[in-house]
Amino acid sequence: MSKLLPLADPVESVACCSPLVSRPMTADEAEAAAPLLKALADPVRLRLVSLIASHADGEACVCDLNDAFDLSQPTISHHLKTLHEAGLLDRSKEGVWVYYRIRPAAFDAIGALLATSGTATSGSRS
Repeated sequence: MSKLLPLADPVESVACCSPLVSRPMTADEAEAAAPLLKALADPVRLRLVSLIASHADGEACVCDLNDAFDLSQPTISHHLKTLHEAGLLDRSKEGVWVYYRIRPAAFDAIGALLATSGTATSGSRS
C-alpha cells in the first residue's frame, strides 16, 4: 500500500495556476484553490481579514478584533485559526498574545487566479 504524501501549500499551488478565464482548471488546481476560497467564503472570516489588513501596521491581536463582533473570543480564535491554516494569515506569539497579519502571497495568488484583464469578457457571441 502506498503512503499518502502531504498536500502542497495551498498558496503555492494556487500561485502557479493560470487565471480561471484563460483555460478550464484541472481537478488538481481546483482542489488546491478551494481551501483558500472556502476560508474566505464566511462573512466573519472575510471581515476579520479586512479588519486585520486595515489595522495599524497591518497586524492585529485577537483582543483588537473581539469588539467588532458579537461573538465569543474562542469563536473569533477559531475563525483566525481557519484563516491561518488555509495560508491566508501569518501569526506570531508575543507573551500571551497572538498577532495576525495578512499573508500577501496568498492574496496575490487569489487575485491572479481571479484576474480577468486582457480577456474577452463582453459576453458577445458571433
